[in-house]
Amino acid sequence: MVIEKFKNSPTGRLIKTATNYWAFVPDPLPPAGLDKFSVEFVGILSEADRGIGVLKSLNKLIPNPNLLVAPYVRKEAVQSSRIEGTQASLSDIFYYEASKEKPKHADVLEVLNYVRAMNYGLSRLKELPLSLRLVREIHLKLMEGVRGEKMKPGEFRTSQNWIGPPGCSLADATYVPPSIPEMNGALGQWEKFLHRDNSIAPLIKCALMHYQFEAIHPFLDGNGRVGRLLITFYLYERGYLEYPILYLSDFFERYRNEYYDLLLGVSQNGDWDAWLKYFIRGVAEQSKVAEETGHKILDLQKKYRQQLQRESVPTPVFQLLDMLFFNPFVSLPGVSDYLKITWPTAKASVERLVKLGILKEISGRKRGRIYCAEELLNILAEG
Repeated sequence: MVIEKFKNSPTGRLIKTATNYWAFVPDPLPPAGLDKFSVEFVGILSEADRGIGVLKSLNKLIPNPNLLVAPYVRKEAVQSSRIEGTQASLSDIFYYEASKEKPKHADVLEVLNYVRAMNYGLSRLKELPLSLRLVREIHLKLMEGVRGEKMKPGEFRTSQNWIGPPGCSLADATYVPPSIPEMNGALGQWEKFLHRDNSIAPLIKCALMHYQFEAIHPFLDGNGRVGRLLITFYLYERGYLEYPILYLSDFFERYRNEYYDLLLGVSQNGDWDAWLKYFIRGVAEQSKVAEETGHKILDLQKKYRQQLQRESVPTPVFQLLDMLFFNPFVSLPGVSDYLKITWPTAKASVERLVKLGILKEISGRKRGRIYCAEELLNILAEG
């Protein structure tokens, strides 16, 4: 780590550890000067707040808000994992969830773990506050059975880690997080900041929380993904998001270099302003994207339902249509199990949607066929 880039930082301090390397310890939150925002920043924050308000209104238009939750959570999982270098696509995830096949690629397993960690965390927040305990539980779910499973899943590190180009040594690292004693102290301060009742706007507090977690880097692997999961958990716990339909990792992945540079810039130069503007701008942009995608999904569902009504199809076909909006890929066993209908009824329902052009068989197999609602998938992939 080039210590000259950190030695004058107003947001933390350098320490020399017992093994003679330098590490950066971020100061406790919140930083000073949060009340001195520019007119530009206030405008961005207002835009983001309006965007979240629109998403809340969108939820009220939907009979079952989970219609958007399932695909949006998977979108977040794909994009957050892609930041770390995975190559799995949204269609890969939907396909393997529908087929029940064992994924051939480790990348798919990692994204599926992210989905499980997200769902687990949202469920646990009903009985446990956002805390270090929950952070460890989330990490365990994220790392089970995938690359990094030997990096002590569910446990904070007991050895030094560092951030830098692949294969770099500690001496060549771009950033060295706190050593163990300082890490433990910083984590305690981080948790207190989460629970402290103060007047900081939720989006600003969330951005501060995310930076601090990444600066502490408490796990040997998986810190970035856990940190991005925490964004959703924090906003959900605070009631700022009624449902997890803001996939902010899509913005981070699109501007990945800026994401990393601005996080580092806070540590090196104390540039909170640039990081906060970036984060809030991401919320504003992704709120618009989520809203536009949501309306496209609702319009498509309405179009399909009207088509089925004109055809006077039986009830199971309508139920199958609704099922597609949770996962646009289906299999006959999956339809039969999910809708609790017989195999012949499931087969007839799928064939009816194929005939109407809503579903298409994509596997090319005689057995274990997989069907896809391609028009819906395209909306989800593009949004």
